[in-house]
Amino acid sequence: MKNQYNRTITACFVGYIVQAIVNNFVPLLFLTFQRSYQIPLSQITLLVTFNFGIQLLVDILSVGFVDRIGYRASMLIAHIMAAAGLVCLTVLPEVLPAPFAGILIAVMIYAVGGGLLEVLVSPVVEACPSDNKEKAMSMLHSFYCWGHVGVVLLSTLFFKVFGIDNWKMLALIWAVVPLGNAFVFTRVPMATLMEEGEKGLGLRELFGIRLFWILLIMMVCAGASEQAVSQWASVFAEKGLGISKTAGDLAGPMAFGILMGISRAFYGKYGDRIDLDRFMIYSCGLCILSYLGISLLPVPLLSLAACAVCGLSVGIMWPGTFSKASAALPKGGTALFALLALGGDVGCSGGPTLVGAVSSAWGDNLKMGVLAGIVFPVVLLAGILFCGKAGRGGGESLS
Repeated sequence: MKNQYNRTITACFVGYIVQAIVNNFVPLLFLTFQRSYQIPLSQITLLVTFNFGIQLLVDILSVGFVDRIGYRASMLIAHIMAAAGLVCLTVLPEVLPAPFAGILIAVMIYAVGGGLLEVLVSPVVEACPSDNKEKAMSMLHSFYCWGHVGVVLLSTLFFKVFGIDNWKMLALIWAVVPLGNAFVFTRVPMATLMEEGEKGLGLRELFGIRLFWILLIMMVCAGASEQAVSQWASVFAEKGLGISKTAGDLAGPMAFGILMGISRAFYGKYGDRIDLDRFMIYSCGLCILSYLGISLLPVPLLSLAACAVCGLSVGIMWPGTFSKASAALPKGGTALFALLALGGDVGCSGGPTLVGAVSSAWGDNLKMGVLAGIVFPVVLLAGILFCGKAGRGGGESLS
């Protein structure tokens, strides 16, 4: 019985690769859009805001419809929307009077797919019978990292061989991935989080549980700890080492993403032998040290190395918090996973924002911005310790 669900878990792994395509392909084309369609850079930067803004909205709205239409139907919608957005990206800018409007509509379409995937993939894997759900969850989230690395490397190779002017062909090639995975999801078995006749907790019930709020804050800090450094790693590389943007992207975000993926894959492989709380505590400690290294080390190359180590340290934070939440609140259902995804997205947006704001206040000193961001792994560490203490003391005090 478990073996047939391996196909479902594999399809979920590909689902996170689809989300990586959705989030990371179009940013590679920003300067191309600016040159080809004469779109101001100030407008192009709105595409990132709209992408994650729509995903946040979907996180919230999904609570009301996912359980009604079912996980399979929701998965199909997510993949079809992701593919449709990528296809529209190649058509709408050419047929609409304002090319930017066409790009924006395409981004909004695939953002719906990306938001749904973020809500759906983790609970589908959590529902599948497996010997160690923490291992499966960590391995699952590693595929977003590998997807990110793959999108950047393969797209860069394509542009080098065929020229960036042929980006529409690549967009259509990437659209094949969600279309193919949608077909797979029509055939794989789907388990449910709740037993037959059971009902997951509603929003009001979740909001009344103190532990839920602790986990939600941990999720915000997990997303913030990750993105506060990841989003600025390229700038560190370019400014500190005086290298090109392409080299900066490879030395900064790519190194960060690879080490984050290695961390998740490591726990996915050996998680049955490792205590999750202990692994998360050590990771938080390493994250705090890496933040201090980025901020205080006087040698730019060492600061960049600390950025890469930060990727290793944050790997377990997001999937580990998901696993702790599903174990502590087994009846949380779709609402729990949707709200945790929402919290993670808020952190992904808020972490880089805080770093940028503090950096600006200190005369564009990014090191001071990252030093301020150390609050996120510190609060996450406090949350892990609190959950561990509360668990040993009994769950009644948490509700």
